[in-house]
Amino acid sequence: MKAHDGIYLDGAWRPALSGEVTDVVDPVDEQVIARVPAAGAEDVDAAVRAARAALPGWAATAPAERAARLSALRDALVARKDEIAETVTAELGAPLAFSQAVHAAVPIAVAGSYADLAARHAFEEKVGNSTVFHEPVGVVAAITPWNYPLHQVVAKVAPALAAGCTVVLKPAEDTPLVAQLFAEAVHDAGVPAGVFNLVTGLGPVAGQPLAEHPGADLVSFTGSTAVGRTIAATAGAAIKKVALELGGKSANVILPSADLAKAVNVGVANVMSNSGQTCSAWTRMLVHRDQYDEAVELARTAAAKYGDRIGPLVNAKQQARVRGYIEKGVAEGARLVAGGAEPPRERGYFVSPTVFADVTPEMTVAQEEIFGPVLSVLRYEDEEDALRIANGTVYGLAGAVWAGDEAEAVAFARRMDTGQVDINGGRFNPLAPFGGYKQSGVGRELGAHGLAEYLQTKSLQF
Repeated sequence: MKAHDGIYLDGAWRPALSGEVTDVVDPVDEQVIARVPAAGAEDVDAAVRAARAALPGWAATAPAERAARLSALRDALVARKDEIAETVTAELGAPLAFSQAVHAAVPIAVAGSYADLAARHAFEEKVGNSTVFHEPVGVVAAITPWNYPLHQVVAKVAPALAAGCTVVLKPAEDTPLVAQLFAEAVHDAGVPAGVFNLVTGLGPVAGQPLAEHPGADLVSFTGSTAVGRTIAATAGAAIKKVALELGGKSANVILPSADLAKAVNVGVANVMSNSGQTCSAWTRMLVHRDQYDEAVELARTAAAKYGDRIGPLVNAKQQARVRGYIEKGVAEGARLVAGGAEPPRERGYFVSPTVFADVTPEMTVAQEEIFGPVLSVLRYEDEEDALRIANGTVYGLAGAVWAGDEAEAVAFARRMDTGQVDINGGRFNPLAPFGGYKQSGVGRELGAHGLAEYLQTKSLQF
């Protein structure tokens, strides 16, 4: 697996001043596949200064030209789509077919959507006797996670570039190789030097100085709620804008009129996808008491089909964390109907697809984000009980509602405290706003709402 031995700074690959490196490990066989620079505060400072210097020129670039660069970026990603998929499979462990269909294809679609939006967005508007200008917020510090390593990068960098911002990206230390591929694509797309900069490295050593840097105007972070809270506190002290996409504990509500078999099977697939490493996964399945036993049996059968079809977790720490949650579920009285804490293989960071029944709303496995292939099935008495359980966590990122009548599902979904709800298995839409209520975050990504995060307004009165 090829890797650059430098950081991408001011339009070129340069040695990191820190002189440190970090290993990239294949989670399937636990072998080191590459080494990349572990940047430090000096490297971050150099990257922010490069972004700051490039800002006036890029901000003044016509939206049509920014759109053209984003179109070229999409094309450069398309040209690398096979290499992207193979790289994500190597450093994340995702099955190759999933890497091709999701980890490579979705970011390409998102990049294309921002090429279109940059060309179409009204960066100025008339409001009475005022002209309102939508201007770039400035230098963006983008800190991204490992679970969808290219999608999360594109979901921040593409709208930032469309808005006229410049960017310093610090990707997750587990998955830096696909971020390097992205930097190559940016370079090939003709994005001017300094507009996009990449610093690889560890969160506390590179991410924290980036989030705290006085030269960054906005911090966009995707990751755990705990780290998001720290970033929000730091940004708040500096009166700095933040965009936070954090954790979830999404409810999959199956109303009695729904097609039970379809709802359960799609629900299990949703949780097992990407080995459960999805912040918006429907990890709580809510079923009416009269259908509960049938649903549990359907879920058990569905989970058994996944066996070797899901990849490992990203690293040993995540594997230990998820196994700990499974053990806690058993200790608190949940009934294990599929999977369990014992690893299915001797090597690699694998966890068996796991389903818990007899889960009550206050149990740890029903309240905390596990971030692994673990589903909790809860029973409810009536619709009001289902709503109380669905809304009864600190999170509000996503969810699903199933019903025989679409209007019935929509009526329930409108009462859920969550940013996104899929109705009867509705498909992912890269143009729709993505983000959460409550402790699931601040702001939105994707589409026009995602572009708005990187803009600030100025009004001129005449």
